Order: sequence, then structure tokens, then C-alpha cells
Amino acid sequence: MKKFTISLYGIIAYLIGLSGLTAFILFMGGWDFLPIHINSGTAAGSTTQAVLINLSILTLFGLHHSIAARASFKEKLAQYIPAEVERSTYVLVSGVFMYVLCLYWQPLSGAVWQIDNAIITNILGVIHIMGWLVMVGATFEIDHFHLMGLKQSLTPNNAEGKELKESFLYSIVRHPIQSGVLMGVWSTSYMSMTQFVLSLGLTFYIVIGLYFEEKSLIAHFGDTYLNYKKRVPSVVPFWPTH
Repeated sequence: MKKFTISLYGIIAYLIGLSGLTAFILFMGGWDFLPIHINSGTAAGSTTQAVLINLSILTLFGLHHSIAARASFKEKLAQYIPAEVERSTYVLVSGVFMYVLCLYWQPLSGAVWQIDNAIITNILGVIHIMGWLVMVGATFEIDHFHLMGLKQSLTPNNAEGKELKESFLYSIVRHPIQSGVLMGVWSTSYMSMTQFVLSLGLTFYIVIGLYFEEKSLIAHFGDTYLNYKKRVPSVVPFWPTH
């Protein structure tokens, strides 16, 4: 019964996490056929209040992704829940945060840029879609179902992989998931202030998060990762590594 409950929990958490991520990707696309997207709201009321709400959402999002990913937090959490669902719980909460962001992100007046050239608009649209495809594809390169907690809940005692991935996307940049996110949130012909604040906040989080992730990877892989770091750029392809 316990194994069934853990497996069911893992499946539900996976579906919530995946659907939340999908909702966020569609939300950032600004597609007019959707009832809710990044530019669907009309700024009203206090700008200060809107900014405070948005910053609160970003702060909670960042704290969850930072604290819950730390080994010390995982050890404490393991005292209260089975180890098999630790990652599933992380994914579930992340999915909920994605929905919260889509539903409660406050619109702001103004735009940072607006490009009317059809060719440039189409190019940016392609980059936008490619960014999300890169992000999703990168998760499968490092074991998508393990990353999303599903494998641990369905197969108890499934140890986390220790191998450093250097194939395909990971031979181009060290962090293709983050590269894809940055492509997705910044590639738009109409950068409203609403989207700009969110894109800026996510970029700031990625920069800070990668700083600590790099330290963790160096501590884990040692010279192997340092050599990889010398050869492969962080998030921008062909960017000098020195």
C-alpha cells in the first residue's frame, strides 16, 4: 500500500509540475488566443502595489527553488517524508508556483520596446519557441523523469546519476536549461513592462542560482568539471570561457 501511495503521489506531482511549467511557457508566449497571458491584463490601481506583489511572487519562487534544492534541506525533509517523494514534492510545489505566477502576476503600464518589422518579429518568435524546446530537450538529456521525481517514486532506491553530461546541448553550453529559459523570456517583439520585470527577475535568479550551482558542481566533480568549464561556455553559445 505504501509503494502504491508513493507511486500515485509521484505521478500526481509530475503532472502538476509538468502542467504548471506548460502553463508558464504558454503564459510567456503572449498568445492572443489564450484568455490569460503575460500581456492580457490591464494595469489598474497602484503601481507600487503591483510591483510589491510581483516581487513577493518572485521572492517566494526563488526561495523555494534555492532552499529546497540544498542538500541540508533535503536531509531535514527526509525526517518527515519518504526519500522517494522528496523530489516529487519539490516538483509539485514548483508547479503550484508556476500557476500562482500565471494567475497573480500584476500588469504594469508601459513598454520597453516594440518592434513592428515583420521579419524581425518572426525571427524572435522562432527563437522564443526554440528556447522552450531547448529547455525541455535538455531535461531529457540529463534524465527528464529523474529530474521531475517520477523515476524515484516509481522505482524506490533509484540513485541520482553521478555522470557529468557533455553530449549534444551540454557540449554547446554547460547550462542549456537556463539558456532555453532566457531565450524564452527575452525573445519578443513587444516587451511590455509587465514582461520586462518578470524577465529581469528570472534572469537575476538564474545568475545567482548558477553561481551556487557551479560551486556545487566543482565540489562534486572536481577537476573534471573545471576542465569542462574551460572548454564549454556557461549559457551563451560560443561565448569565450575565459
